[in-house]
Amino acid sequence: MLHDNNMLQDNHAINAAGHLTVAGVDTVALAEEYGTPLYVMDEARLRRNMRRYADTMSKYFPEGSMPLMASKALSFREIYRIADDEGIGADVVSAGELYTALSAGFPASKLYFHGSAKTLAEIRMGVEAGIACFVVDNFEELHRISRVAGEHGVTQNVLLRITPGIDPHTYEAVNTGRVDSKFGVAIETGQAFEITQEALETPNVRLIGFHCHIGSQIFEAAPFLDAVDIMTQYMADIRDRLGYAAEVLNLGGGIAVPYVFRDPEVDLDACIRDICEHLTERCKALSLPMPKVLMEPGRSIVADAGITLYTVQNIKVIPGYKKYVAVDGGMTDNPRYALYGAEHTALVANKAAEPQDEIVTIAGRCCESDALIGENMALQKAEVDDTIAVLVTGAYNYSMASNYNRVPRSAVVMLKDGKARVAVRRETLEDVIAYDL
Repeated sequence: MLHDNNMLQDNHAINAAGHLTVAGVDTVALAEEYGTPLYVMDEARLRRNMRRYADTMSKYFPEGSMPLMASKALSFREIYRIADDEGIGADVVSAGELYTALSAGFPASKLYFHGSAKTLAEIRMGVEAGIACFVVDNFEELHRISRVAGEHGVTQNVLLRITPGIDPHTYEAVNTGRVDSKFGVAIETGQAFEITQEALETPNVRLIGFHCHIGSQIFEAAPFLDAVDIMTQYMADIRDRLGYAAEVLNLGGGIAVPYVFRDPEVDLDACIRDICEHLTERCKALSLPMPKVLMEPGRSIVADAGITLYTVQNIKVIPGYKKYVAVDGGMTDNPRYALYGAEHTALVANKAAEPQDEIVTIAGRCCESDALIGENMALQKAEVDDTIAVLVTGAYNYSMASNYNRVPRSAVVMLKDGKARVAVRRETLEDVIAYDL
């Protein structure tokens, strides 16, 4: 049975009507007012997550270190306004994300441009906007940035994305499969040294340091410490061979969030402290200057700030097999299960105080067999027109939403001080055909 003191998160509760509340707001009332499917974001939770990163990093890392909100996890104007208000940076991976951030008034000087296949137009857009840095993925991109920066009479800061060859789930320091990646250049093949040497000799760019990213949903510090070992050794080798000392080390993202009750809670303060202490020891042992540190939390900033609300459309029982609870959304607003079997916690929001004593498959509306929210999910007894709440959907749900089957994309509602406001309006059928000729 789900009680207030046994909720997945401390911003979730059950009110006197037995309804799920988020940030003190009745989710059933939200579904009635704004319709479903509906993304709901808790602004206080967002701000808390941003502050945890900013405060913890400033406590342990050198001045100038900063979290960069990973836009790919969630990108719309209001998110950038909140991030700017909280004093953190952001990374972007496309012209669309860059345009969204700039249109919200986010300072270009705190934007870092990622991506493994940036177009020439995107590079020009970033240079003209005056972004802080490009995270360079390959040789061709390095030369394109040099050319565009030269055309504009500027010197562009760059980080090089280095592949350290770590499998974060086995903790193997060298893993051939991780060398074979579409992202970055590998140390093991010698290409990392080659691109570093070339960056130092290329006009119109200034190499400020290195970037690495080892994976996602990492529940402990150990893989990051492995990354620190490999990256600091690489930095020392570059210093010895090329006389270059990196100013910045970007350790990417990947810190996990709990999606289901068995997932552990990550102690962010301890994790970042451990990374800092290990980095300090390594720099001392290798006689390296301590670099400024950047991290790119996306999921761990936005995931647990969001839930998605649905309305039950029908119940289908296949005797001896399973029970399907079909809802009015699914793969179009949450493709994570269809893509990689991601698990979520769900409950019937209008029966939140009742026992979750049924095991069901929550089915989406799209015409695909795998277009599900999840299988073998514990749920209260659901009936047609009930409101289903799927938890921890702030990351990679709205940002990966689509119009598959010509389904309009859902609205995003922000909660603050017990009140709701629309941050992204619901698409209409007219929006869906807007570009058809």
